[in-house]
Amino acid sequence: MSDKTSIEWTDATWNPITGCSVVSPGCTNCYAMKLAGTRLKHHPTRRGLTRDTKAGPVWTGEVRFNERQLLEPLSWKRPRTIFVCAHGDLFHEHVPREWIDKVFAVMVLNPHHTFQVLTKRPENMRAYLSDIPSWGRIDSAMDAIAPAHWHKREWEDYVGENNIIPNLWLGTSVEDQRRADERIPHLLATPAAVRFLSAEPLLGPIDLADMCDGWKFFNPLSGARWQDAPEGTASHSDSDGPRLHWVIVGGESGRGARPMHPDWARSLLDQCQAANVAVFFKQWG
Repeated sequence: MSDKTSIEWTDATWNPITGCSVVSPGCTNCYAMKLAGTRLKHHPTRRGLTRDTKAGPVWTGEVRFNERQLLEPLSWKRPRTIFVCAHGDLFHEHVPREWIDKVFAVMVLNPHHTFQVLTKRPENMRAYLSDIPSWGRIDSAMDAIAPAHWHKREWEDYVGENNIIPNLWLGTSVEDQRRADERIPHLLATPAAVRFLSAEPLLGPIDLADMCDGWKFFNPLSGARWQDAPEGTASHSDSDGPRLHWVIVGGESGRGARPMHPDWARSLLDQCQAANVAVFFKQWG
C-alpha cells in the first residue's frame, strides 16, 4: 500500500490482496511481478508469490490476503483516488469470495474516496457483481468492519440505483484486439458507475468501432457529479445502454519493453475523441 504513488492516473495504491498469474501477453513484463520477485521478495505480502526463471520472476498463481492492509483507507481522511490491488488481481480465480466481500465492504464504507478496480478477468468481476447474494455478503462484512470505526449507515445511504456503488470505477486491461474482443463485452455487462479500459502496454492496434456502436459516453474527469450530468449524457443507471467512460493508453517501459507503434495510440485517441470519451495518455514507452 501507499497513500502516494508515481502512477499518474491515480492518487494512491492499496493492496489488500497480492499475487497473480500470467494470462496474456500484457503480463510478460508486469512491474508488480518483477518487484515481487526482486526488491520485495522478502516482504511478508510478497514472499513466495513468484518463482525464478531465466526470463526473471514469474507469478506462481498463489494469492495472499493482507489483513493488516485491509482497513488502511479507513484512516485516510483526505479524499483520494485509489488503485485497488495494484500488485494483484481482485478477481483472480484463486481469490475466495469472502476476501472480495471484505474489500468491497471497505470501499463502500469510504464514500469520500474513489476506488479504481482494474482486472484482466472481467468475466469473474461480472459474475460477482451480477450475483444478488454478493450484496448481502458485502453488507454483512460492513457490519463486521464498521463498528470499530463509526456507526454504519443503511445500505441505501452508500449505494445508488440498482445497487451500483457510486465511488467505484471498474476497468479491464486490453493490450491488443483479441483481448479487447474478449474482455470489453464482460465489462459492459457489469453494473458500474464508471467503466474504463487500460490499453497499457498497448501491444497492437485496437478498433473499438463494433463495440462502440450505440454507446453513450460521459467524462468522469470533467468535475461534474453524476446527478449534475446534463440531459442526454450518462447516468449510472445505464438506462440507455452500457457506457465506457475512460481509456488509459500507454506504451511499455523498462528493460525488454516492446515498442508501441504511434499509429496504434493515435487511432485510439481519435476513436475516443470521436465518441466523446475521456483519454489519459500515460507514456510512449
